[in-house]
Amino acid sequence: MSTIQAAITAIQGYLPDYVLTNKELETIVDTTDEWITSRTGIKQRHILKGENQGTSVIGINAINGLLEKTGTKAEEIDMIICATTTPDLAFPATANIIANKVGAINSFGYDLNAACSGFLYALTTASQFIETGKYKKVIVVGADKMSSIIDYEDRTTCIIFGDGGGAVLLEPSTNGLGIQDAILHSDGSGEPHLHMKAGGSRKPASHETIDAKEHYVYQEGSSVFKFAVTNMAEVAADIMTKNNLTAKDVAYLVPHQANKRIIDATAKRMGIGDEKVMLNIERYGNTTSGTIPLCLWDYESKLKKGDNLILAAFGGGFTWGAVYLKWAYDLQ
Repeated sequence: MSTIQAAITAIQGYLPDYVLTNKELETIVDTTDEWITSRTGIKQRHILKGENQGTSVIGINAINGLLEKTGTKAEEIDMIICATTTPDLAFPATANIIANKVGAINSFGYDLNAACSGFLYALTTASQFIETGKYKKVIVVGADKMSSIIDYEDRTTCIIFGDGGGAVLLEPSTNGLGIQDAILHSDGSGEPHLHMKAGGSRKPASHETIDAKEHYVYQEGSSVFKFAVTNMAEVAADIMTKNNLTAKDVAYLVPHQANKRIIDATAKRMGIGDEKVMLNIERYGNTTSGTIPLCLWDYESKLKKGDNLILAAFGGGFTWGAVYLKWAYDLQ
């Protein structure tokens, strides 16, 4: 009996219309386009504006596009996992809200929060449901509305993040294509360096927490950078070694788009050149759970059936990991 693997058979991204450029940020905080670009590689980011516009809006648009381009009916979807750090509500899950809005009435699902590594965690989790043979069509959404938890008076964080994301359709493959392996890590001792101080059960919202601006991303940039450079690079190299892959064997590195210098360090550790690195950070910034699906969406037309891809990410928590997959289709 052939081994069942979970293959990405389609992908669709979504970005809000509003574009916040570095030049506009110069009018909001004490920064410059040159300073932002030289340190992060970011030139602009998309922002989801309007009332009652949560992360589900990104997921709904991405899935609707995915269903349309594949000719898939919403009722055929068995499961939806939404990787997000910015759910619409504490409950119900954003995945459930998305399923309702797209008409996926036969699916079940839930949210998964692993910060910037969320998409890799969700992809690996979803693949298990396919590999058992029980489910045939599983959608993984990676999306965040980071603007909802960013202090636009804090120049160390507001320059980095944007809103957006994407969705992938996972289906069974018995021809050796799809997800081959994954290495995932977490280290809760990283909490002090990157977290949101209030809003959870430990420290619920109050006048005091709001006045103290504790409902925004708090980041110690230098500490996070040091951990990210080391761990994202190492896990990408580890999954290559584990699967006997050389730099020649890898078609693309698909890195989390947090910082151009972190991406460069990861590629260097893997021994691959810039031509094999997916990069769109200059246009979208860091969309947290959305960066990797947005990269795959941007580069979809360049991917060939059988291409070896290494997906790598690092996020708050700390969380980090890498996924090795063989691309399953040529874009018609």
